[in-house]
Amino acid sequence: MKFCSLYSGSSGNSLFISNNETKLLVDAGLSGIKIQNALKTIGENPSEICGILVTHEHSDHIHGLGVLSRRFDLPIYANQETWDAMADGLGKIAPHNMRTFDFEQAFSLMDFEIKAFKTSHDAVASAGFSINNGKKRLGIATDSGLITTEMMETLPGCDLVVLESNHDPSMLEAGRYPFYLKQRIKSDFGHLSNEIAAKTALELVKTGTKKLVLAHLSEENNYPLLAYETTACILTGAGVVLEKDVTLCVAKRSGVSEIIEL
Repeated sequence: MKFCSLYSGSSGNSLFISNNETKLLVDAGLSGIKIQNALKTIGENPSEICGILVTHEHSDHIHGLGVLSRRFDLPIYANQETWDAMADGLGKIAPHNMRTFDFEQAFSLMDFEIKAFKTSHDAVASAGFSINNGKKRLGIATDSGLITTEMMETLPGCDLVVLESNHDPSMLEAGRYPFYLKQRIKSDFGHLSNEIAAKTALELVKTGTKKLVLAHLSEENNYPLLAYETTACILTGAGVVLEKDVTLCVAKRSGVSEIIEL
């Protein structure tokens, strides 16, 4: 299995996952051409994508969704509530490309078995995903104001986890965001702080996670080294040896991150 974050942040999100001939995107929150170019940067042909999984309907996750679906005849997978919330903004989608999933039942997409789980965000039915190729399992958990029961029932044991580490609380409080936006971000329906991400990362490493990608960093209220050091400090303080017990990295906001092989 191969993973690469193409973009990760409030200005746009898109993740690439592949296994043999099965190639997926999770979200398409930038223009179609930007996502196409990012795929080409890592040697992937956009026309070979098999489908796009959607976490939720916010624009930084669906901006290029309709364009890519029409351009490459791509199926879009979202839960029904998310379809209802985003359909009017996507433009015309071919009926055969409108696929739905629910939170109760896993579904198959070629080489992958995919299980959606609930996150806690100010969207109608935001989702994270566990993606399994039969040998390795990858978890994606971003856009959540807290660690849900469903997340901790699903993510333990994943070989790789993409985990939101959105903001530093002190930077958020001292920053220039208006009061209502600060309240939204730190609420149970907002985004995970560095500290919560770090403590969650430790629990995941205890269950066997070998690779951690900190994602969806705020440009205004965080920076990559701070997110990395917050999690690294919690891990090493608990006796975890970085690069031996677990590999830790931070997804880039505005460009392609490293390719990770599982």
